[in-house]
Amino acid sequence: MTRIKLCGLTRPCDIEWVNVLAPDYIGFVFAKRSRRCVTPDRARSLRGELDPGIRAVGVFVNEVPEAVSALLNDGIIDIAQLHGGEDETYVRALRKLTAKPLIQAFRIDAPADLDRARASIADHILLDSGAGGTGTAFDWSLLKGFDRPCFLAGGLDPGNVAQAVRAVRPFAVDVSSGIETDGVKDVLKMTAFVNAVRNADQEG
Repeated sequence: MTRIKLCGLTRPCDIEWVNVLAPDYIGFVFAKRSRRCVTPDRARSLRGELDPGIRAVGVFVNEVPEAVSALLNDGIIDIAQLHGGEDETYVRALRKLTAKPLIQAFRIDAPADLDRARASIADHILLDSGAGGTGTAFDWSLLKGFDRPCFLAGGLDPGNVAQAVRAVRPFAVDVSSGIETDGVKDVLKMTAFVNAVRNADQEG
């Protein structure tokens, strides 16, 4: 079954909705330039309302390892998603500070980008079309024959995610702007996205 990650949650009502929809993961964004950025205190409060069966992912862009590990080790998040220019040296440094899982994101523009992703020492990889939250997709045909399980992101929405699941068969799908209206999460789009993924799995 394709796992589902609903990212960029910022409000208590977002948490109420995901508790009903029961995705596998939700995401809190800690990148300061993002309009979806939350503070550690805000994330802690939201996490306190989250169903314990849903894993919380923290999204970071070139954050110092100590700040990332603190949120992991304090239990505010379960997994760190590295969405900047973090390299193998960074991942190794972070691993010395925490045993929690890491997701490393890669922008996919050409086949050579997949070679870099395949070689990542992170626990999981995420394939995206840009810096994250851009709402644009990349050419999924580039993934033909790609042999490492991945989180698929970039331009996914309720209208195309079923096609993505059938075409790529990713480990997980990750969505943020595709389930928003006027910059905030939309429960109808969230519901439609989750249903589309689960229906595509059943058809497959």
